[in-house]
Amino acid sequence: MSNGNSPEDERPIEDVSDDVSEHAPEGVTEEARPSVGRALQRARVDAGLTVDDITTATRVRIAIVHAIEADDFAPCGGDVYARGHIRTLAKAVGLDPAELVAQFEAENGGRPEPTPSAPLFEAERIRPERRGPNWTAAMVAAIVAVIGFVGFTFVKGGDSGGNEASVAEGSEPSAGASASASASPKKPADPEPDPSDSAIAAAPRDKVTVKVSAIEGRSWISAKDHNGRQLFDGTLAQGASKTFQDNEKVDLVLGDAGAIELYVNGKKIEDDFQPGSVERLTYTKGDPQVG
Repeated sequence: MSNGNSPEDERPIEDVSDDVSEHAPEGVTEEARPSVGRALQRARVDAGLTVDDITTATRVRIAIVHAIEADDFAPCGGDVYARGHIRTLAKAVGLDPAELVAQFEAENGGRPEPTPSAPLFEAERIRPERRGPNWTAAMVAAIVAVIGFVGFTFVKGGDSGGNEASVAEGSEPSAGASASASASPKKPADPEPDPSDSAIAAAPRDKVTVKVSAIEGRSWISAKDHNGRQLFDGTLAQGASKTFQDNEKVDLVLGDAGAIELYVNGKKIEDDFQPGSVERLTYTKGDPQVG
């Protein structure tokens, strides 16, 4: 193979045609023109170009250039590709592409006869039509099923999350309890006592636990988890309480902060909230602190 240093290194070996013609029998003469590959090689060397130069200019691989210059067209992958490479190389070295292609066809049996159109048409006409599976419809059905499942899971997850956070301590009465309560007067529940030492110790360290108690009166409250999902949004009656828990943080909005008593991670929050004031609070794991 060429190392691309000098076109003289790739100059074709001098023909011995003169010696052969001198000793050839009378009436036997050398062909007037060189082969396609030899013509391309001579023109390249005369132009002062290496195989690397031709490859860079034409994007034809070095191995194919060497093969064509040796009149070996098998690496081209077929006559159609061979004609294309011959045209490209001929233009690069300054030869007539049409003349070299015609010589190639003459030396290789000419162009292949075109396939008659009638038999192909008949074959296509009598060939049974084969239909593949309708992948588009299948994909649409699968996407609809996935969207439905995700939506159902999200709704169920939201319901279960809200119930889990709001049913903890002092939750609002259920539907059945509401029906029975409407028949008889409802008496406010007594304020719950301060959490005991065991309750404080039971608060998980890897989560944030917030207990909200309406001690001084009723108050509207809103609670969300770290994903912004609503845990509770409503009015907390006097004497009632709710406990919220999340892995990272709990965001609170207190409509009447002065009526609320807070415990975060089992510890009471000492505050000076004024009656009727609205407070927005965020609590995380660790020691209680207002975010």
